[in-house]
Amino acid sequence: MNICSFYKGIYLKITVGIPAFNEEKNIASILVKLKKIADNVIVCNDGSTDATGTIAEELGATVINHTKNQGYGAGIRSIFLKAKEVQTDVLITLDSDGQHDVNDIEKLIEPIENGKCDLVIGSRFLEENVKNVPNYRKIGINVITKVTNATLKNKLTDSQSGFRAYNKKIISEITPSELGMGVSTEILIKASNKEFIIGEVPITVSYEGNTSTHNPVSHGTSVLFSTLKFTSIEHPLKFYGIPAAIFLIIGITFVVWSIQIFSEGGRLVTNITLIGASMTILGVILSIAAILLYSLVSVVRENNSK
Repeated sequence: MNICSFYKGIYLKITVGIPAFNEEKNIASILVKLKKIADNVIVCNDGSTDATGTIAEELGATVINHTKNQGYGAGIRSIFLKAKEVQTDVLITLDSDGQHDVNDIEKLIEPIENGKCDLVIGSRFLEENVKNVPNYRKIGINVITKVTNATLKNKLTDSQSGFRAYNKKIISEITPSELGMGVSTEILIKASNKEFIIGEVPITVSYEGNTSTHNPVSHGTSVLFSTLKFTSIEHPLKFYGIPAAIFLIIGITFVVWSIQIFSEGGRLVTNITLIGASMTILGVILSIAAILLYSLVSVVRENNSK
């Protein structure tokens, strides 16, 4: 069945994009399944040293070859640019390690077809699907999702799922810049800031026999730092201002305490004085950083809107 047949009376050009690095063991089975339901498949071969690119080409996919490994985000960026070039109506992205069920694609596209969402995430944590996710992944994803949700208007259950659907407006207005695993968070933050509607649908995942090349520790660390980076850029007053206020309150409290002790006994308590001074200075520095970065971001946004 062709994926376009899901749309009664409405033709949408569908593109499936897969970023891949050294996935020769998984890519063939995924592409064989996709050939039965999709017209156009893009594989970004991110500097693989195995036969990933060759296999994808032989199976009829449009292959983008990176001369060296640049990272998951670079693969997503190349897929976005290619999808924009071919003027697709809906872009589906999924991972190349075989964990996603291509039959769930219909679920992701339906909210876009109905005009309910601009971006749809296949969530591993809706309904009973959470039981299929290893505990260490649950913990890491939950932490990162909570950090990401602090920057979004609508709260999500799975901010790091690579199984997503994007409509034409998202593809045309958002160009990812993050090269690493933090690209998933980057896209969500940018989409939220542009008032795009983000939704989730339940998907089935399988980690049995999974040969993913992503190290969970480095993956989690990369995503967390990227999330913090984009949060600091998009919401500088919140990111720097709240800690600044906390440090200033603590610092001023200890400074007043130190002054009170000095006025009563004529002596300075070194520890109290140092804590008060250091906390106050740190609070002032963070306050200045919040104001400067907020001003800079405001100017950049204003120039981009012209």
